[in-house]
Amino acid sequence: MRLLLTGATGAAGIQIFRTAIQDESITKITVLTRRPLPEWMNLPKTDKIEIIILDDFLVYPGDLPPRLAQHDACIWALGKSSAGLTEEEYTKITYDFPMAAIIALERGGVGEVTTMEDGSAKERPAFRFIFISGEGADQTEKSRMKFARVKGRVEKSLLELPPSSNIRATIIRPAYFFPTKADRNYLRSSTVRMANVILTPFISTVMPSSYTSVEGMGKVAIALAMGRWSDERLIRASRMNEMMKEI
Repeated sequence: MRLLLTGATGAAGIQIFRTAIQDESITKITVLTRRPLPEWMNLPKTDKIEIIILDDFLVYPGDLPPRLAQHDACIWALGKSSAGLTEEEYTKITYDFPMAAIIALERGGVGEVTTMEDGSAKERPAFRFIFISGEGADQTEKSRMKFARVKGRVEKSLLELPPSSNIRATIIRPAYFFPTKADRNYLRSSTVRMANVILTPFISTVMPSSYTSVEGMGKVAIALAMGRWSDERLIRASRMNEMMKEI
């Protein structure tokens, strides 16, 4: 499988990235990022990783969409906390960026028929777009919480993509999660790390449906990108916990 990935330096994205690297059935991983990946990620040397620097996630140069459309799936893990951001700023990152990617993929030809060497036509299988959302997202957009409204809006837009787009979206709604020990020093402040170390065991034990293992989420996201559980389009945290046990 050929995989597109965004948000590779975030708490969710980096674990998905590491899981994809280790999966032998994934032959190519193309990472869309604004800047080169940091050295602290300590990635293995492998030919299957391609890094594409994209200065603006709203603008895809003319030669890029066809290259992206050659992939089989995308896991969209790019995101940012809504804290400290205006509605416009948060909407740009959370809604406008993934929807611009959808337009670029359509422009690149994910829905086109492939012509085989013998001249016959073959329809491409649906491109799988896995969007990392979050528990509490509200597709009615009536929530008082900015996070819930905007995440809900992008969920609804993705799930309503017409069959003609040949893009099939699946939404993952993780609950509370925390970076792995190898990555947390680079992704969280010392104060947040201390709080997370205290909270994680409590939440995972007392309120398991409110906790998502980041390692398990990485495995579930990859499995969904490969087409597993293809009839499920909106996956809540509790269901994701069940899926982790099936992998």
